[in-house]
Amino acid sequence: MKNMKKLIYFVLIATLLLGALTGCAEKGGSVSTDGSTSMEKVIGALGEAFEKNNKNVTFTYNPTGSGSGIKAVLEGRCDIGLSSRSLKEAEKADGLIETVLAYDGIAIIVNPANSVADLTLEQIAEIYTGKITNWNEVGGNDEAIVLIGREAGSGTRDGFESITDTKDTCQYRQELTSTGDVITTVASNPSAIGYASLASVKDSVKAISVGGVAPSETTVKDGSYAVQRPFVLVTKKDTKLSATAQKFFDYITSAAANEIITSSGVVPAK
Repeated sequence: MKNMKKLIYFVLIATLLLGALTGCAEKGGSVSTDGSTSMEKVIGALGEAFEKNNKNVTFTYNPTGSGSGIKAVLEGRCDIGLSSRSLKEAEKADGLIETVLAYDGIAIIVNPANSVADLTLEQIAEIYTGKITNWNEVGGNDEAIVLIGREAGSGTRDGFESITDTKDTCQYRQELTSTGDVITTVASNPSAIGYASLASVKDSVKAISVGGVAPSETTVKDGSYAVQRPFVLVTKKDTKLSATAQKFFDYITSAAANEIITSSGVVPAK
C-alpha cells in the first residue's frame, strides 16, 4: 500500500510537470519576418518588445530587401514580409495583402563637406537622370556629381524613383545592396549624392532640404516633405498566420506600438 501511494504520488507530480511544460510550449512559438533593410530599426525594436512581453517566443528578421521579402511571403518562407514600397497590382493579384505600418521619409544625403543644403524635386530628378552633372550647377563646388543608389528590387529605390519620376532613367555610378552601404559610400566621397531611409541617416552624412522643407518626423507626418514612402507589412490572403505571428501582427499595428514606432524615427500609420 505504501509503495502504491508513492507510485500515485510520482504519477501525479509527473502529470503536473508535463502539464506545466505543455503550457509553456503553448505560450511559446515563433514569428519570422523578411524583407526591407530600411525597416530594420523599427521592426527590430518591435520584435524586441514583443519577445520581452511574451515568454518563450522567438522573433527573427532577415534583411534581404523589399523584393526578396515579398517573394519570401509568396513562397511561404516567412510569416510576414517587409516592404518599403506599396505592393504592385501584379503582386496583389498573386494573393498578397499590404498593411501600412508607418510612413518613412527618404532623405537625400550628401557628404557633410558639400555646401549644397537644398534642392528642388526637379533638380534631384535632373541630377539622377544626368541632366545636371556638376555641383556648381546647383550652387555647389566645381565637382562632378557621383550618383549613388540602391539595387534593382530595393523598396527605397522604387520609392525614390517613383516620387522623382525617374524610373529606369537614373544614371547610377554605384548601385548598392543596403541602406548602410549607401550612407557609408556618401560619407566617404565629398562629390557623392545618395538616398536613404530617414530613420537610418547618421551624422556621417548630411540630409538636405527638398523644396525648402527639411526631412523630419513632423514634415513626413504633415505631408510637406515630398520624398516619403510607406513601410508595409505583407501577408498572404489565403494563408492563416500562426497564433504567435498573428499576435505579433496585431500588436505592431495597434496603438500600443506607436511609441516604439515613433522612437524608431518613422511615423505610425494609425
